Amino acid sequence: MTYRVALLGHGIGPSLSPALHMEEARRLGLDYEYRIVDLIDHPDVDLGAELGRLEDEGFDAANVTHPFKRDVLRHVADASPTVRRVGSANLVLLDRTGGDGAGRTAHNTDCSGFRTALERFLGARPRPYAVLQVGAGGAGLATAWALVDMGFDDVVVHDLVPAAVDAMLSRFADAGAGRLQGSGGAVDGWLPRVGGVVHVTPVGMAEHPGVALDVDRLDEAAWVAEVVYRPLETELVRRARARGLTTLDGGAMAVGQAVDSLRLITGLEPDVARMHAHFERLVADRDKG
Repeated sequence: MTYRVALLGHGIGPSLSPALHMEEARRLGLDYEYRIVDLIDHPDVDLGAELGRLEDEGFDAANVTHPFKRDVLRHVADASPTVRRVGSANLVLLDRTGGDGAGRTAHNTDCSGFRTALERFLGARPRPYAVLQVGAGGAGLATAWALVDMGFDDVVVHDLVPAAVDAMLSRFADAGAGRLQGSGGAVDGWLPRVGGVVHVTPVGMAEHPGVALDVDRLDEAAWVAEVVYRPLETELVRRARARGLTTLDGGAMAVGQAVDSLRLITGLEPDVARMHAHFERLVADRDKG
């Protein structure tokens, strides 16, 4: 079976997704092409026309990343329940019937991939404590919804742009997400009161060095989960580990969303452990270079 998949976004040249997808597809016996389509030099691109071009060229699916995760919803005919709730997507199954996009379906494997990764990390222990999420952007919508659904006592969201938090609370207000609340604009006071922190901002990426919160204020039993994976050990993860805190690096979510994307695209079941091992090799090779 042959599959053609694209990744659409800005500044995505260093992405590990192509190698991760293609190696696992090969192990599953598939002929699988994964092409990067970096549109950073085309800020006014017509995303609908771009998806149509991919369909004309025989592509089966497109992963979508910044800045298209919300805009892409204007160019699909259907969306999964998670996409309808979260309001963003990172995967579109394309329409190859010539129906002008009438068969396109949007999915959000950021949400499912993050939840799976965090569930594996935390195990089956009860969660009678609050968790703090730092970041309320596009990826933050997906992770916040996963946290709400996981049964924490409270999910507190902080962002340097209070309007982003307000928009998130408004979006989820009718979904029984009573445990979701804003930080009130101040993060430091929450840090000693939560049992875990999820970091969902660009701070810590190679292009945006730094750290978004003071891990020294966290309780010694707290855990820290990161979504940034370039580098895999961000300054936040390094400082948390130096304090002896349990950490989940951003590779877990990266692999989790790739596993779920592959499953949706091909209908086959990827080998999760094998993909994690491959991802670790890819990161090691990248860091050597």
